[in-house]
Amino acid sequence: MADSSVPEFFERFPMPRIDSAGLDAELAVDDQRIVILFLWGRDCPNCDIAKRQILLTPERFQRRDVRWLHDNVYDDPIMATRFGLHGIPAFFLFHRGRKLGRITPWPGTDRFLEAVDRQVALTGAHA
Repeated sequence: MADSSVPEFFERFPMPRIDSAGLDAELAVDDQRIVILFLWGRDCPNCDIAKRQILLTPERFQRRDVRWLHDNVYDDPIMATRFGLHGIPAFFLFHRGRKLGRITPWPGTDRFLEAVDRQVALTGAHA
C-alpha cells in the first residue's frame, strides 16, 4: 500500500520493497555495499519526518556504497517482531549479511549520515 503522507517518497527515492520472507535471501547477495533496511509504517509521523528530510537532499543518501531496502511493518508485522521494534522509523545496517546495528529514532540528516559513514569506514564497504 502506498504511503499517504509522503506519497511521492518511493518514486523520488526508489528502493526495493522487501518482506520478512525474502530478507535473508536479499542479505545473502554477495555485495560489498552497506545495506540499509528502512522499516516504516503508513501514517507514521516520525517516518514522514525522516522521509521529508531524505527528500530535501536525496543525493546525500543515494550513495554507491549503500543499497537501500524498505518494508512497511504495519503490512508485515513479522518483520517488526523479528527486529523487536518498539518504534519506527528504524534503519538497520548490514554488511555481507551481518547486522551491524540500527539507527532509531530518526536522528536528523547529519547524524544519520555520520553513522553510515562510520560503518562504511569500519567495513570497507564499496560499490
